Formats: sequence, C-alpha cells, structure tokens
Amino acid sequence: MTDVPVTEMPAKQRGLAEAARGFMPIDEGLALYSAAFQAPTGAWLEVGSYCGKSALYFGFAAQAQGSVLFALDHHRGSEENQAGWEHHEADLVDPAVGKIDTLPFFRRTLHDAGLEGTVVALVGDSPTIAQHWNTPLALLFIDGGHGEEPAHADYEYWVPKVAIGGLLLIHDVFPNPADGGRPPFEIWTRAMQSGGFEEIGHTGSLRTLRRIRKGI
Repeated sequence: MTDVPVTEMPAKQRGLAEAARGFMPIDEGLALYSAAFQAPTGAWLEVGSYCGKSALYFGFAAQAQGSVLFALDHHRGSEENQAGWEHHEADLVDPAVGKIDTLPFFRRTLHDAGLEGTVVALVGDSPTIAQHWNTPLALLFIDGGHGEEPAHADYEYWVPKVAIGGLLLIHDVFPNPADGGRPPFEIWTRAMQSGGFEEIGHTGSLRTLRRIRKGI
C-alpha cells in the first residue's frame, strides 16, 4: 500500500473545518484534504454531507485546485441520526415537520467558509440522483447511511462512475465488528475484491482507493 502524500492545510482553513459540526476525526479530515490533491482532473462527489464538515476539507482542496465538489445528501439524517440513536442531535429537528433538517446548517457552514462557489449542494435521494448522473467521477467519497441497504446502494449506484485513475474514499471502515457497523467495511471489501481498485491510503477508519481498471 502506498501512503497518500500529506498536503499541509492552511491554519485558518483547518480551524474552520475542525470547528464545523460533524463526526469526522481531525486526522481523517486532514487525510481527506490530502487525498483530494491526488485526484485527477474531473468532478468530485461526496455522498453524505450532514452539516458540512467533510465538505470543508474537500472544498478547500477543490478551491485550491479550481475544482468543484458536489455534496449529496437528503439532509433528513441517516438511521443513526434519528431519535433514540447514538448520534441524534435534537436541535437539528425542524419543529414544523418533526424531521431532521441539516440543510440550513450545511449552507451556513459553506457560507462562513467562503465555499458557496466551490461546493454545490445536491439535495435528494442518492440512488435517484445517481440514476440521472452521467459525468465520470475523479473522486468519490462514501459516507452516507451506514445501514446495509443505503451503504450497498451507494456502492452499486456510484462506484461504477469512478473513472480510471479516480479515487474512492470510504469512511467508517472497521474490520473489527466491536468497533463499528459492518456495511462500510462490507463495501470496502467489495471494492478490494472487485479487482478494480488498489488501496493507497489508510487513516483511522478512512480508506483511500484508486481505480486501476473498470469493473466494480
């Protein structure tokens, strides 16, 4: 495995990313930033944006390179964000509809970071949007729903769109079941067993892969 070269993140940008709301550990966020500089020219897309923390790490890298990040989320919260689950945050619930709505928080995060011209929000269901997306991806980050159905759907709908030489990053990959849920590990395993990817980086639960041939 080849380690992704570290690209130093400017202090002001790093401070904004670290302060943003979300669950991304600092070392893994910095790994996102560094990995983005290894992506070939083309569209970047993240599945799962929540309040915008990962979008800042990618967004600042995109800004530096004149690229664009498409940030896809339905903004109603994943299974683990719902009431009664470990990662539920009650103040994210829109009282008018009784459902989580992270979109206003996401937009504020981008505004305050000066990234509204670099990060494009895609609001909707991941498989629905994927079925109408025809642009090859230079970078794909999967960090959406961690349940079995949404995680495998994200893999099946989006991974075939990664171009040769493009990057696939998967978050919350835990080989030991005691450390976390299985679906992200399962889709990482699918990618590695497909013969289409090689792993080039591993930081915490974040795995970075490069497509070396077609086929998922």
